Amino acid sequence: MSRIGRKPINIPAGVDVKIDGNVVTVKGPKGTLTQSFHPNMAIAMEGTELTVSRPDDEKENRALHGLTRTLLHNMVVGVTEGFKKELDVQGVGYRVQKQGKEMIMTLGYSHPVVVAETDDIKIECPSPNRIVISGADKQKVGQFAAEVREKRPPEPYKGKGIRYIDEVVRRKEGKAGKGAKK
Repeated sequence: MSRIGRKPINIPAGVDVKIDGNVVTVKGPKGTLTQSFHPNMAIAMEGTELTVSRPDDEKENRALHGLTRTLLHNMVVGVTEGFKKELDVQGVGYRVQKQGKEMIMTLGYSHPVVVAETDDIKIECPSPNRIVISGADKQKVGQFAAEVREKRPPEPYKGKGIRYIDEVVRRKEGKAGKGAKK
């Protein structure tokens, strides 16, 4: 059996889970998430625990078992604690600021780049070079952060651009003639 798939998911107080066939709706303090799962996976609620089981040991069902459990766990965590991604803006003159529901980024282009928050994604700018993206849906938070990073990805020579907080940018040396030959 799948080590991850057989773990039960504890449902904290204040979280409401509804199972309708293979559609699961999780409602909590941070919002409501609904997702449809593969019909082969049996999702059951026993007391305050969610369990996922599979019909047999076919390769596809083994793969779906852990995936389904992880997606359900992410839904429960999302409506209770939420998810967040932090981005760092590096470069001379590069900065971000929040105006209402929009984030205005100065990234070395001839124009400011404007990104608006959505209903389920919140943007914070605690400092001029830090962006915090948060929301209940882990996939949407990650996708939105990737789209913001895409506006000016870090370049390998000076490291300028938007990067994740834990991202390491491999630096290149530059021109070979820069002091290398004598």
